[in-house]
Amino acid sequence: MEKSKIKIAREILRIRLSQMIINEGLKKDDFKIPIHLALGHEAVAVAVDAMIEGEDKLVLSHRNIHYNLARTKMLKPELDEYLLKKDGVAGGQLGSMNLANEERNIVYTSSILGNNLAVAAGIALGEKIKGSNGLVIVVAGDGAIEEGSFYESLVFLKSNGLSSLVLIENNCWSLATRIDERRCSIDVQKIAESLGFRYEKLVGNDTYQYIEKLKAVRQHVLENKTPAVVEVEITTLGGYYLKTEENPEPRFINYHAGPAPEISLREWPLIEESSRDPVFILLEYCRKSVLETASWEILEELKNEIR
Repeated sequence: MEKSKIKIAREILRIRLSQMIINEGLKKDDFKIPIHLALGHEAVAVAVDAMIEGEDKLVLSHRNIHYNLARTKMLKPELDEYLLKKDGVAGGQLGSMNLANEERNIVYTSSILGNNLAVAAGIALGEKIKGSNGLVIVVAGDGAIEEGSFYESLVFLKSNGLSSLVLIENNCWSLATRIDERRCSIDVQKIAESLGFRYEKLVGNDTYQYIEKLKAVRQHVLENKTPAVVEVEITTLGGYYLKTEENPEPRFINYHAGPAPEISLREWPLIEESSRDPVFILLEYCRKSVLETASWEILEELKNEIR
C-alpha cells in the first residue's frame, strides 16, 4: 500500500476513533451541549479535506464533527470546545452545532436547517466580486433539501455563475423517521440537471474514489465558473433496537444525536462489516493486521493528546 493511501487510511481511523472517544464522554454526560456524531460519514469528510485548496471555503451544517476533525487534524481543540473550555477551537463560544474554524477554511456553520445554503450563496458571490480563485463548498443533509432555500440557492448560484459545490449527505433519515415514511421522493439529480448543474453521486464509502471524483468536480467548477451538486449516500452508524412494554416488537432507532449507546471505544474501530462502514472499505486496500496496528497507534496518540 503506497504511502499516500496509508495516510488516507489513518485519517479515516483517526476520525472514527476521535468520535468514539467523544461518544464515551457523551455516555458519561460530560457535555452541556448537544453533539451530533457522524460515525459512518468519515469517507466523505476525508475526501473533502483532500480536495480543499488555498482559497476554498467550507460552509457546514449542525452535523459537522467529521469535517472539523478532518480539517483541524487534532482532537483536543474540538473536545475542549465541546467542553466549553477557553482552549477550544473557538474559545468555548461556539460549541458543536455552530462550530467554525476560519483558519482551516471552515468559514460558517449553522444549526438552522437549510440556513447555510443561502449564506454560502452570499459568500460565493462575495468571492466572485473579490476575484477569488477558490470555490465555496456547502454541506447539507437530505432534510435541508425540503427547505425553500435549497432551490432558491441553486437558482442564485447558477444565475450568477458562482464557483460552488453543494454537497448533500443523504442518510435517508429525519431524526428517527425514515424519509420514505414521511414524504415523497425528491430526485436531487433531476433538480440539479434541470438548472444546468453538473451532478455526481458518491456511493460505497470508498475514500480513494471519492477524492478523485471530488477533485474532478472542483476542476470543472473552477474552469467553467459554474456550480455543481454532489449527492453522497451515507449511513449514520450507531442505531439500535428498542423494545418496551408498550411496544414489544423491537423498533430500529436511527442514530441522530447524543450518545450511541451500543458503540464502545476499542482499538479496532470497525462498527459494521459492510460497505456502509468506511473502515470496512479500507480492508479492500490494506491487510487487516496493518490497519489494526495503525488503529492501536492512533488511539494511543489521541489518548496522549487529550491527557
